Amino acid sequence: MKRIILFLITAIIIAGCGHREPVEDDVIKIGYLPITHASPLYFLEDEHLDSAEMELVQFGDWIDLMDALNSGRIDGASVLFQLAMKANEQGIDVKATALGHEDGNAIIAGHDIESAEDLAGETVAIPHTLSTHNILLDEMLQSEGMSYGDVNVVEMPPAEMPAALGEGRIESYVVAEPFGALGVTLGTGHVLHQSHEFWPNCLCCALVLREEFLDEKSELASRFMNAYVDAGQRADEDSEGSFAIHQSYMDIDEEALELSLDWISYDNLDINRDDFEYLRERLVDLNLSEDPPTYEEFVDPSFMEEM
Repeated sequence: MKRIILFLITAIIIAGCGHREPVEDDVIKIGYLPITHASPLYFLEDEHLDSAEMELVQFGDWIDLMDALNSGRIDGASVLFQLAMKANEQGIDVKATALGHEDGNAIIAGHDIESAEDLAGETVAIPHTLSTHNILLDEMLQSEGMSYGDVNVVEMPPAEMPAALGEGRIESYVVAEPFGALGVTLGTGHVLHQSHEFWPNCLCCALVLREEFLDEKSELASRFMNAYVDAGQRADEDSEGSFAIHQSYMDIDEEALELSLDWISYDNLDINRDDFEYLRERLVDLNLSEDPPTYEEFVDPSFMEEM
């Protein structure tokens, strides 16, 4: 019996000294929706994280993604700023470490809509009340001397919006890419405005990580963030290889994807304090949040400052 026990102990030690696959502790799980706004994630490669692995976890909607993030089933996500801020406000330990993208938020309207004034009394779709797209709608209306109540706002799954516009169920929509570009290339609508026309540098999607992950695996978090910034640079490249990577993650035709990428950039993923403060103000103005987190409470700029 002693010989058997000694043999088993020796075998375990030898196995431990040999090559091993990364265990679950060596894996970082990042959630995303298959949209153009999450593109830097598509360019991450395992070798940038040394012995660790990164697992991209695809979700079909923001509700399921946020449930996984809030419960700790994933370590982080590319997600709407407002949803993550609301989670932080409610005590969920998430921090924004970088932007998901810049620009890439078009307001699409039916062909008979030539200005915001034409939308009076009409239905406009947004993906979620807690979204930059909802605030963008209000910004556009204010710029035309209108109010939020002048239109009928409905929440709708983004993938449904181009068809809904073509069928006349809505007259306009504001949403993440590539669904705006799809409305244009399918011929169901046209660009009424781009976000930079009335809200330059609007914050739409953020890369957020759970504080538990940041605290317990700081070295892995640092390697991941270095890889993420590099991935943003590659996502911004105008090349066949870059285009192919985008297309492998999004089931979209080439014309729509090309237009979508023309509207968006990933080369500067820093979260600007002034832009964040303006977002906080607008959340309160629209009664979307009573006490949104401050920059210090929600944003961790340390990784970007080190680069």
